Amino acid sequence: MGKVLKNSWALFAGIGIILLANGLQGNLMGVRSVIENFSSLSTGILMSGYFVGYFVGSNLTPTLVSRVGHIRVFAAFASTASLSILIIATYVNPVVWTLGRFLTGLSLVSCYIVAESWLNDRANNRTRGKLLSIYMIINYFGLAFGALLLNFDDPQSYKPFVLVSILLSVALIPILLTKRPAPKFKKIGTLNLKELYNISPLGTVSSFCTGAIYSALFAMFAVYATKVNFTLFEISLLLFLTTITGAFFQGPVGYLSDKFNRRIVIILCALSGGLLCLLLIVVAGDKLSNINALHELLNVNILQSFKLITYAGKNKLYFFIIITIYTGITLCIFSLNLAHTNDFVPKEKFVAAGGGLQFVFGLGAMGGPFLCSIAMDKLGPNGYFIYLFVFHVIIVLFGLYRMAVRKVAENPDNTFTSLPRNITPAGIELDPDTGVDLSNNEKVVAK
Repeated sequence: MGKVLKNSWALFAGIGIILLANGLQGNLMGVRSVIENFSSLSTGILMSGYFVGYFVGSNLTPTLVSRVGHIRVFAAFASTASLSILIIATYVNPVVWTLGRFLTGLSLVSCYIVAESWLNDRANNRTRGKLLSIYMIINYFGLAFGALLLNFDDPQSYKPFVLVSILLSVALIPILLTKRPAPKFKKIGTLNLKELYNISPLGTVSSFCTGAIYSALFAMFAVYATKVNFTLFEISLLLFLTTITGAFFQGPVGYLSDKFNRRIVIILCALSGGLLCLLLIVVAGDKLSNINALHELLNVNILQSFKLITYAGKNKLYFFIIITIYTGITLCIFSLNLAHTNDFVPKEKFVAAGGGLQFVFGLGAMGGPFLCSIAMDKLGPNGYFIYLFVFHVIIVLFGLYRMAVRKVAENPDNTFTSLPRNITPAGIELDPDTGVDLSNNEKVVAK
């Protein structure tokens, strides 16, 4: 492990700082959009801009990397991401912010692809799993601690936006100073949608729904929390918990999916998520809308804010607990979809299948915040959880339908692999199950 870190510290440092900036930026814009009285629809559109850019970038970047190389692409897009946040800070306007979010999504996915393909080049069959584990930890912790940076300054100030720009610029330093040469880029193939659906209908449909869920869950949660009058500290704490918990639930859920029928595990996770959404609506009630008034009445300071029950009642404490459990379970569904699909494809097509699922995931993610904003506009803040509930139900119903029309044997050699929610097809090659010897780009046969 020490040697792995020594050889790849520059990549991990650079991508970790970018994730820190990303964890701050999206949530900062969600909070600020409510403060600026942007309509729910405008907020949903600008938040969707990130995922549109992410989708476009994931298809554009491989071509750029093959033409000009890893370092130039990373430097160009990290600089573009830094520029986009400064534009956002200067012009507080939904149209400008939508363009800024698009540029951010386009830029960050390019940086992720560069870093992940670089890690692939440094990996072999002995180190792939370690590299992927470290990368997943950096992903979750970077995004989680980025959310805590919301407390850096008032969201109405320009300073938090400048901090994001600084972090994105600093991320360039370790990458540009690395001694090791950049690898030759190997473009990742994908399965077309029809072929992918024929191989795994549930994996395809569930990936689309998961994209719709994840994009709304992380792009619109700060908007929801601000609308129901959580304090800035509470929002950052909630975002930290809901991000970091995904890393801890992957192990137990993955173990169950390797022991039992994977479709049943997907259905149970989606069902649990849907029921928890309904429970969150009940727990939220009307009490959460009066948080600020209660906070001022009792005059509690920042340290006392950790004792949530002291000024908001049991409902609020329950809300924190339930939303944390909900995100922990829900963040496992993406990896379950990939593992389930890989149960039906040969090892040499694992990466292509993963790329296809990422494509489907992106289609769902692009419309997620927009559709969620419509639900919140028509149904109020709790329309947020109703929106999430609907997509959980779709996964459950389609999963039950597939179990009725196609029986499957116990899981073959493929096993569940924990993956971060924003991994690209290039990063999927780090999965030890792929059977690809990345050190020499040759296929190996698993024993």
